[in-house]
Amino acid sequence: MSETTEPNVGSFTLGGHLTAEPAGPIEVPEHEEWTLPNGFAWVFLGEGNRGLVRPVIMADGFSLGRSKLDSLYQGLESDFAFVSELRRRGRDVILLGYEERSASILANAQAVKAAVMRAIAEQQGDARLVVGGFSMGGIVTRYALAEMETQRIDHRTGLYFSYDSPHRGASIPVGVQAFSHFIPFANDFAKQMDSPAARQMLWQHYDKDSGKIGVAPERSEFLNALDRVGNWPQIPLKIGVANGRADGVGLPDVKPGDAALRIDRIYPGTTFYTQAQGDDVTAAYLNRRFPKAEKTITTNDFPELDGAPGGTLHTYKILAEAMRKLGGKADLRHEDVCFVPSVSAVAIRDFDQQADLYMNIGGADPAESELDDFRCSSTTTEHTAITEELCDWLMDRLPA
Repeated sequence: MSETTEPNVGSFTLGGHLTAEPAGPIEVPEHEEWTLPNGFAWVFLGEGNRGLVRPVIMADGFSLGRSKLDSLYQGLESDFAFVSELRRRGRDVILLGYEERSASILANAQAVKAAVMRAIAEQQGDARLVVGGFSMGGIVTRYALAEMETQRIDHRTGLYFSYDSPHRGASIPVGVQAFSHFIPFANDFAKQMDSPAARQMLWQHYDKDSGKIGVAPERSEFLNALDRVGNWPQIPLKIGVANGRADGVGLPDVKPGDAALRIDRIYPGTTFYTQAQGDDVTAAYLNRRFPKAEKTITTNDFPELDGAPGGTLHTYKILAEAMRKLGGKADLRHEDVCFVPSVSAVAIRDFDQQADLYMNIGGADPAESELDDFRCSSTTTEHTAITEELCDWLMDRLPA
């Protein structure tokens, strides 16, 4: 390594349960592949079906690069055999991926629309479709179905579902976002944080050019686009699940203002803190040797996001492991933080305010949610973790 450069972070990116790289070869059952605008799909027929009879379209979530449907399939089968159980019940599972997962949600919605129309064209019988997705996939399908209704295209969908989707936004600690651009060369981590889809979904975004923290213009534009198509599809029943709890309890060990991760040897003294309330709150101190620079990232009037109720992401664990692989020393205090707050996943409140972020969803009027029905996990689970509890709830609500 040169004495005037930092070590390369390589392909380091943040990712959740369904984007994890497989430990070994994956056995994927026989399937057909569809080529779609901006995407593609794998089609698994239900048991006993000789063609499409009761299609369930399930869209991939956010990451960098082309969808890896083999990894998605493994994630959907590892802890609870979701795809297999759907097929056992006679459902035809269509896993939908994108040519670029970090592209604009509006662009990837075109893949959903094409998949819906092809499923309708090939379907035997008149069963209503089920269309939804995981994380960003729930947002992409939400927009696609709503746009089809605005265009007066019959999507023949009886049920829309989302699985821990950030309907009111997602949270990546702004200090972590800033660090991606503090690395003094182009890297996949920064590309991911600055991608169109990230800008559209993140509640607060760190702007690499101005150093300011706020709502990205792309998010405002996307929310306006959603508004133009009515925000939600109106025809299907709309349901959703959250990997976070409903009772206002988050991650009890994540105390606001704690040092979550300190890095030494490379980026010496760089420290990330869990989000606390107040004015001029330090979220991270960043330091690098080559070229020499240091920066303190501060926030004002943020709620205590990192320990909030919601689906979690191994944010600091992933970052610590990446630094250790490069020869750094990482003092990791908190592996996980809240990524998709429960109130966001079930579309019941924004989370700008502490009281809303930590609200007791179970004690609220269900009609406050923009979904027709929803379910939160009984325990805090990883973002998009496929659990029997949530999957059974979803499957019990599938149309006949």
